[in-house]
Amino acid sequence: MAGSSTRRRPTQADVARAAGVSQTVVSSVLNGSSHVSIADATRERVLAAADDLGYVMDGAARSLRTGKSLQVAILIPDITNPFYPAFERGIQDIADDRGYDLVAYNTDGLRPKELRTLRSVQRARVDGVIATPFQLTVADFAPLLHQGVPVVVFGELTREHVTPVLDSIYVDDYAAAGELVAYRIDRGYRPIGMVAGSGDVLRREGRVRAYRRFLIERGLPQEAMLARGGDPTEAGGYAAMRELLARAPLPRGVFAANDMMALGALVAIREAGLRVPDDIALAGFDDITVARLANPPLTTVAQFPERLGRRAAEMLFERLDGTVLGEGRRVEMPYELIVRASA
Repeated sequence: MAGSSTRRRPTQADVARAAGVSQTVVSSVLNGSSHVSIADATRERVLAAADDLGYVMDGAARSLRTGKSLQVAILIPDITNPFYPAFERGIQDIADDRGYDLVAYNTDGLRPKELRTLRSVQRARVDGVIATPFQLTVADFAPLLHQGVPVVVFGELTREHVTPVLDSIYVDDYAAAGELVAYRIDRGYRPIGMVAGSGDVLRREGRVRAYRRFLIERGLPQEAMLARGGDPTEAGGYAAMRELLARAPLPRGVFAANDMMALGALVAIREAGLRVPDDIALAGFDDITVARLANPPLTTVAQFPERLGRRAAEMLFERLDGTVLGEGRRVEMPYELIVRASA
């Protein structure tokens, strides 16, 4: 038809001409190569030229050329908990820089769903996996590891012996929770209760163990002040706090296993006609964005999820690049006690 035309897709050669660099430099930048040293200003110029031209990489062709899917998967237990989108954001930043797509799976922290997700990841033939498992063990990851797919886990797992290498990144929940509980006790918040999720998840129990230890060391009652709300959610925190409020004596302070549970506990305390912190001081764990926006703002433990995500992704790409070989690594990350008006 007269007047019709087909616009040619821009190529890497077009990007090279627009940026004033060689096509080799363009390829290195767009493919996220770590083996070529390129100045930041040059990299930015190439990326800007690619954006201006509307250049889109042919993923299928690149995959055939490199033998890689150019995808990494992330397994998270609860996408509705603001901690995990921030964690995912840190991973996404690194993956974007390396030219990789990120595929996210929500597992609800349930073992059948976590195992099903692992099978889906195997079928998808992703190049690497970052996981926050609640119910999985090291042995569950063995099929992926035997296929040469590197895995980085956020959190502590039971350490069965497996030959393949698995990396992990973690925050010392036991020490962090202990510091928070000690702070509450030393401030005179006695008795002190805890609202926690169900006890069948290993990675949640470090905070419970720290709570129990400090109460025992101070000669304070423990089981009478521990309430399980089931899921580690706002609803779970509300249910557990209602349980504590039905006991006598009432706790003077309450430690929630995470900020979402603390927010649920806050609602239950208010519904009972009590005030935070005047009647019951309250603290959480994670320092999600909502924690500082609550009324009153929550005292909590910050784990810096975006920083965690970035470090986990760096560790994964170190394996993918072959810059790190050998036995699995365990990297401890920092935490910080954040004191706000709730306690």
